[in-house]
Amino acid sequence: MLDSLYIGASGMQAQQQNVDAISNNLANVNTAGYKRSRIDFEDLLYRAVPSGRDSSGQFAATGRMGMGTAMAGSSKVFTVGDAKKTAEPLDLAINGQGFFEIALPDGSVAYTRNGAFRLDQDGMLVNQDGYALVG
Repeated sequence: MLDSLYIGASGMQAQQQNVDAISNNLANVNTAGYKRSRIDFEDLLYRAVPSGRDSSGQFAATGRMGMGTAMAGSSKVFTVGDAKKTAEPLDLAINGQGFFEIALPDGSVAYTRNGAFRLDQDGMLVNQDGYALVG
């Protein structure tokens, strides 16, 4: 009896993670360059269970019982969205695959598909956070 409760609870927990991902996708539907997340699921371990006794009273065969489901991982969906015209002259859009390369203050590089750019006081093309476009 307890196994069935744990199995049901694992399914509810996995579904809650799916609902959370969908909610996040909906909350960011108007965010420029946002890529939606997709949740993947997997079966948990299977356990051998006796399925019946043979004529001698011994357990003859065993079946398999799944122990529930869990989130296997999440991934970003990199499909191309609709390009929207803006009034800003430096806004860019990527048609197809690719990313804008942004230089972070610590010298590392980050990648984004958000093409809202402007000129800073030094004449550099920067994103909304002030990080310079590389190249």
